[in-house]
Amino acid sequence: MSEVNITYETLFELLRREKNRDELQKLENGFFSDVADYLKEKGESLEELKKKQDLFAGEEKEKSEKQIENIRKILKELYEKREKKMIDMALDASRTSSVVIDTSNMLDEERLFYENTLDVLNTFRQGVLLNLQHANTPKIEKSEIKVNETKEEPEVEQEKPKSELESVKFTHDVPKFVGPDLQEYGPFQEGDTAELPSKVADVLINKGRAEES
Repeated sequence: MSEVNITYETLFELLRREKNRDELQKLENGFFSDVADYLKEKGESLEELKKKQDLFAGEEKEKSEKQIENIRKILKELYEKREKKMIDMALDASRTSSVVIDTSNMLDEERLFYENTLDVLNTFRQGVLLNLQHANTPKIEKSEIKVNETKEEPEVEQEKPKSELESVKFTHDVPKFVGPDLQEYGPFQEGDTAELPSKVADVLINKGRAEES
């Protein structure tokens, strides 16, 4: 993918797109670090202007301070727009037990936020709602509220037992999604076949997205 040069104008355009479209918009990998570097450069330029004494430098200093303030406002609004969309996605996934949630436009930090939010929602839904529906007192243990942390990949990934996998053939295109085990699957195209955990395969088949193969 081509790199996006971070400027005030590009940030404003990214915010405009995020506000005007329902789905989470694509950001380039490294967006957060690029923005941090951009703001750091702006801050260093401002410090240089503060050292100068002439009238022109004073006007430039005020202009630079105002722009940095506006950039921070744009970043706050952009973050909160994306935050709300990811919370809505997690709510939808928790309420419908859906595994067909497209997370491909999330940055790594955002995906971690989404997975933690979904985990908390599922924990409380099971501990409160499901208990009430079975005439039981709601029960939530603090130990059940898990926070996902960035984990190092194991040197050797253990293969899932064949008995837990089910072979399916996709009858529709399916975007990348997060399963009940919080693992990513896909994307898949119509006609693709794959071996998936039985729980994931059953949901896809029940939703008419795939069939047994």
